[in-house]
Amino acid sequence: MSNSTALAAVTATLQSILHSGITSDPDLGDTIVTTLPPDKARGSNTVNQLNLFLYQVLPNAAWRNHDMPRQLQPGETGNPPLPLALHYLITAFGRQDDVAQPFSHQVLGKAMSLLYDHCILSAADIQSATSATIPASDLDKQVERVRITLQPLSLEEISKLWTGFATQYRLSAAYEASVALIESTLPVKTPLPVLTRAKNDSGIFSSPDLLSPYPSLDGLELPKNQPSAKLGDTLTLNGHHLEGINLGVQFLHPLWPGPVEVPPLAGSTATQVKVTVPPNPASWPAGIYTLVVLVQSPTETYRRITNQLSFSLAPTLSISPTSAPSGTISFAATVSPEVRPEQRASLLLGDKEVLADAHPTQTPNLTFVANNVAKGDYYVRLRVDGVDTLLVDRSKKPPQFDQSQKVSAT
Repeated sequence: MSNSTALAAVTATLQSILHSGITSDPDLGDTIVTTLPPDKARGSNTVNQLNLFLYQVLPNAAWRNHDMPRQLQPGETGNPPLPLALHYLITAFGRQDDVAQPFSHQVLGKAMSLLYDHCILSAADIQSATSATIPASDLDKQVERVRITLQPLSLEEISKLWTGFATQYRLSAAYEASVALIESTLPVKTPLPVLTRAKNDSGIFSSPDLLSPYPSLDGLELPKNQPSAKLGDTLTLNGHHLEGINLGVQFLHPLWPGPVEVPPLAGSTATQVKVTVPPNPASWPAGIYTLVVLVQSPTETYRRITNQLSFSLAPTLSISPTSAPSGTISFAATVSPEVRPEQRASLLLGDKEVLADAHPTQTPNLTFVANNVAKGDYYVRLRVDGVDTLLVDRSKKPPQFDQSQKVSAT
């Protein structure tokens, strides 16, 4: 596996192959091979020159997210290598700017012939080119060899490329060198082998249906078809494989430091569990909750946890006055659960929202000042952290408004 010097090792190997091959030709013995940007490549025009420039580095799709062979065992987790495809541009310059003879054509032709003959970089080529300058690249030890491929460029691509170089076009050819695999420096996770498979080394077991063999929740039913629950309501949890011992329902709220477990009601079955939300207004704030069921199989020593379901816990409201002169009205509300300082509470007066006055401590009492209230009757709702009081009685057909949540401006 190669390391971060792989790019330099590929460039050095290509430069070495091109230099030794071109200078062995008697007509091109004065040729130099450089690795400079195209706008700075040409120096003296008294010699032939071939410039090798790495102009683009792209990921290799075939090796992306692919673990290295012989480095990971089944069950181990490692970071895949960084696979790179290197794109080079070789540019030929003839001595005396090709006035007497097109030497640049000879140089480029010889270079393309050499790359064709060395289409796969061998370990010997890499070692010979990098032993003195980049001895620790380990490019020669890669599982995958570096392949050199001619990349035809369209007229548009050539135009854009040389425009980006900000220099005049010279006779060139493009090649791709792929793949350079750079090993991750993060350690591999190697867990210990498994000694037994399930109890008594019984191995896996099959289930005769499409349901998961583990406890799971499918849905949650709230009382009276309401969108939210209230303190003291009973929640019905439907699922499968819920039978067992040491049964519990675990609730979690964003304002709690951790989950709270509540025992279910008696009569739980494999497909249904019922639990009552504790009527504790000081500890159970209004808002969005998640819950899971914990159940232990009689043949196991630990409890399994189901998937999560969410529900909203709505506040209840008692407001005064229920009738007041129009204009500016100050309302006092007794709410349950108690509202915490970090919770946003507002009174919805018809279609108008009125924010609660500051409540720096947890409290069951809130005040609201509504301005410019016109004469009329208004249904009111309390909204705490996005959850409204239950204004509509959905157990009746058709649904009806709760008349106790109504105020009048005279």
